[in-house]
Amino acid sequence: MLEKITKVSVTPRQCVWAIFILFLASAAYAQNGLTITVNCDNGQTLSRTLSQLNKQMPTTVIVQGTCTEFVTIDGFEGLALKGQSGAAIQQPATNPHSNPYVLSITGSRGITISNLAVHSLPSIFSGIGIGKGSSQVQLQGVQVDGSWGVAVYEESQVWLVGVNVNITSGFAAISAFDKSDVHILGGLLHRPSDSGFYAGVLVGSGHVTMQGITIRNMQYGIDIDQSGSVDLVDFVSTAPSDVTIDNPSGKNSNGAIVTDGSSLNLESARLIIKNAGQTWGGNTGAVFVTNGSTLDAGQNLVVSGSRGQGVIVTNNSHATVAGSSIAGSLHGGLVVANVSTIDVQPSSSLTMVGGNAPDLFCDSNSFITGTANLAGVPTVNCGNLLSGNTVPLP
Repeated sequence: MLEKITKVSVTPRQCVWAIFILFLASAAYAQNGLTITVNCDNGQTLSRTLSQLNKQMPTTVIVQGTCTEFVTIDGFEGLALKGQSGAAIQQPATNPHSNPYVLSITGSRGITISNLAVHSLPSIFSGIGIGKGSSQVQLQGVQVDGSWGVAVYEESQVWLVGVNVNITSGFAAISAFDKSDVHILGGLLHRPSDSGFYAGVLVGSGHVTMQGITIRNMQYGIDIDQSGSVDLVDFVSTAPSDVTIDNPSGKNSNGAIVTDGSSLNLESARLIIKNAGQTWGGNTGAVFVTNGSTLDAGQNLVVSGSRGQGVIVTNNSHATVAGSSIAGSLHGGLVVANVSTIDVQPSSSLTMVGGNAPDLFCDSNSFITGTANLAGVPTVNCGNLLSGNTVPLP
């Protein structure tokens, strides 16, 4: 006889919070084990110390000084590296073993890295790499500068809390590949004023949850492709919620680009995008959704002063807004083309689309629906407007 199974609805915020509790328990477990100190300024090295540890015994390593070496954490459980003031891992000038990362974490669980700086050079792929199914890995108060930043790959699961990345070469400050799961809480991602092309967060076939982070002066603030997904969720209620993409340098191409069957979902945290895109318009702007992708913005998208488009949806893609604000774009506000749709859904407040040029634009094969839910009198260059969410149904 088949037994009855009760299904319980669990929100994304509840799932993320449960994972966070596991991290806290893991950190407490590590603190109950062995504690040792490594002073790299006195000739000690992290690599030699790690090679002598029992990988299955919870251990806390206090790091002092600058460790000029490649560090690999492979197969450890319950290991914590805690930097004291000024502690850093610096990439050596030579790389005889062709290490792709300055700090590499592979096949490990319950790893905490806190209050450390990691400095990489253009000759390496990324400053920090976390892969091969690593889980319950947390970077907290970590500063990364140089090539790429933090790369998570091969179905690994990572928390980034207050991580700051200054990317000076490579492409992405934080990246998630191969169905990895990354939770970002706070921090700053930024770049120098050079000729490079950079992304703040790159998600390729992975999943990222974000809250309270600032992304500044990146050509792509958030780049989602290969069926990746990003959720903005206020999963820690006591921490700042808004995700801000700001572009004071004027070099931005897109605040967020969602392509190749990917999704961007704004749940309980807002996405604020300022000064995105380029003055020549095209597909540059605050949010670009294309190639069978989706944007679920709800009431939590705030776009202001876009140099290009506000929200542009193309190539069999779909977006929904419900109480969001898209204002002051030099080109279109809501722009839809190539067999795509934008649906303005009912909300406790009307969606503000105003001060754009024009506010609503569509081609002959695309639709903007739910226009009765728009505030004011938007300017229109679109022959396919529906006041409701569909054509009249039988």
